[in-house]
Amino acid sequence: MRYFIGNWKMFGVPKSINILNKINSFHSKDKNRKKYRVIITPPYTLIETFANYFKNKSISIGSQNCYQKEQFSSNTAAISPFMIKSVGAKYTLVGHSDNRSEGDTNEMLKNKVQFALKNNLRVIFCIGENKKDKKNKKTFSVLQNQISKVLKKKFNINNIIVAYEPIWSIGTGKIPSKSELEKTIIHIKKVLKKLFKKKNFTVLYGGSVDGNNVQMFKEIHEIDGFLIGGASKSSKKFIDIIKNYYR
Repeated sequence: MRYFIGNWKMFGVPKSINILNKINSFHSKDKNRKKYRVIITPPYTLIETFANYFKNKSISIGSQNCYQKEQFSSNTAAISPFMIKSVGAKYTLVGHSDNRSEGDTNEMLKNKVQFALKNNLRVIFCIGENKKDKKNKKTFSVLQNQISKVLKKKFNINNIIVAYEPIWSIGTGKIPSKSELEKTIIHIKKVLKKLFKKKNFTVLYGGSVDGNNVQMFKEIHEIDGFLIGGASKSSKKFIDIIKNYYR
């Protein structure tokens, strides 16, 4: 199973559902539709509307983040996993570099993963090195640390998707070479295998994915799908990525 996950970030109003309608229409007629899943993570303001509308359709809706407490608290503007689940979301991103840069610590991320899983949300756990880490050849150690400090043996890995997003690639148009990306994804799966004592894990790639370079990513069989940013805001660009992947 492959995953095509769109992270809308701070984008979208109610009428933006038209974008998803076009993606859903394409998916419902696509001969390859049983080979992949489409997930969109809109802003909190759109989760309930989108989740209700696509409840019995082929698109699943997720959240871009969740708070580190399970249900209710006195934290102003916080949205808990319980609240996200209650409005129809099935997934949540945790650990995106945007949130890490705003102060999310490993302890906070661990709590987010724990409570998201407890509330039957599937977690898309984001990891990635920055430009300095890459330059100093610390990519492998940084990724291993991000995984081991947050994901615990007691967590149900079957409900966790790991998304590798090199920070230096996000929105820059720069992507890793085929060789280094392949080695990195293999390393991530080895770290997960050692931690969870299992063989099969879902690991995605994210970072300047588009319809032109997705064929190169397809050649790396260890990649199980994509976390897509800017291109997911356009139905045409998002659909082109899927079309070209299965070309």
